[in-house]
Amino acid sequence: MMRKDIPAGEQEQREVTDAVERLGRQILSICRDELYFSMRFMDVALSSFAYQMDSGVSPFGTDGYTMYFHPRELGGLYRENRILANRGYLHMVLHCVFRHIVKPEPGQLRHAREGNMDQKELAKRYWNVSCDIAAEHIIDGCDLRPVRWSRSLLRRETYRKLEDTGHVLNAERIFFEMEKWDLTEKELAALEEEFYVDDHRYWESDDEKRPPDEQLNNKWKDIGEQMETDMETFSKEASEQSGHLLGELKVEHRERYNYREFLRKFSVFREEIKTDPDTFDYGFYTYGLSLYGNLPLIEPLETREMRKIEEFAIVIDTSMSCSGELVQRFLEETYSVLRENESFFHQVNVHIIQCDEKVHQDVKITSKEELQDYMEHFQLYGEGGTDFRPAFEYVDGLIRKGEFMNLKGLLYFTDGYGIYPGKMPSYRSAFVFLEKDYRDVDVPPWAIKLILSEEEIKQSRRHTQ
Repeated sequence: MMRKDIPAGEQEQREVTDAVERLGRQILSICRDELYFSMRFMDVALSSFAYQMDSGVSPFGTDGYTMYFHPRELGGLYRENRILANRGYLHMVLHCVFRHIVKPEPGQLRHAREGNMDQKELAKRYWNVSCDIAAEHIIDGCDLRPVRWSRSLLRRETYRKLEDTGHVLNAERIFFEMEKWDLTEKELAALEEEFYVDDHRYWESDDEKRPPDEQLNNKWKDIGEQMETDMETFSKEASEQSGHLLGELKVEHRERYNYREFLRKFSVFREEIKTDPDTFDYGFYTYGLSLYGNLPLIEPLETREMRKIEEFAIVIDTSMSCSGELVQRFLEETYSVLRENESFFHQVNVHIIQCDEKVHQDVKITSKEELQDYMEHFQLYGEGGTDFRPAFEYVDGLIRKGEFMNLKGLLYFTDGYGIYPGKMPSYRSAFVFLEKDYRDVDVPPWAIKLILSEEEIKQSRRHTQ
């Protein structure tokens, strides 16, 4: 019915606009339902959006709460092939599940050292295409009718190069791998065109003035964890057809650690000759001086209990699975913690042991200078199989010989695949896995498990430089 207070032409235009918006919402609802019947473990994720028309978006995009769509472009995509619309819907959902929409670009690009003045904008472009590749790689790995689509030559070649690295291909990993490719502007533009699916204009990371939306981040973190649990239990059969999705969810939700704080867990309490200001009362001190001239009523304690690294062992797995470059990065980060002024007692006893299926080298470190010299002349020995028992037996032998008087911790840097000791040692032990690919390795119940990625070590070192 036409309202009398609105001109006929404007009323007709409003009716057309409303009809177009309803059609767009219907298309997105159909996409959601088709995906749901094949991926029931994504029910909450698929249904977590409102739909809103926006003629400025191309062809659609999301801010984590709403899916915005261009009416003409969405309709054209659906008419061309409804699978393309399904893939676009799933693509946006995956951006949210992996929280690409709230993550900032992961640090600097190598191009900054080459004098590229547009480095910030370039990093943003790399990050956007990395997120798109990560989402499309999951979708292309799904053996599901609603999203099955042929791959172009460029797409196949890009996946091959990334998969050859042996890593789980989340957005952060793809970003760091692409950084090594030295892409020309033409090559980068080709990747952007090939993997472009949705508009990222609504992403939080694209708006530096907007404060972080913790509610949005927590919402999608909870949804992702629920999906992971469902895929591992009730929807195992469906998850097998979902390609890399479960593996990447495991990477996304594994607990992140600060290695510097982790290393401090191996510190011990010990008295050191040093004034303790926390136990000193200046009131009694100054009162004594004023009353007796030069006789304070209380003197500061000459010792204080400090938490510092005193004795521990680092064992390096020198099997074929651990490359020298990555091992050295781990040692460099360990060294950066130890070289801090407050990290060493006056006397230290750190053993760096290289071992694969037998012990090849043991270097004793008693000072920062010795540790620095070791790092400057670092070399790997071994490259055999992996057996953890010889290293523990060797350290137990050092304890019996009196080489360690108060060993509190052993760090074993490895990929986790080997034979573990049958008995719990008398000291705390931690297996530090450098994540080349996500593998949920079972360690003995008496051991601590720490998973570090190459990026986490690299970023931690950037913060200390």
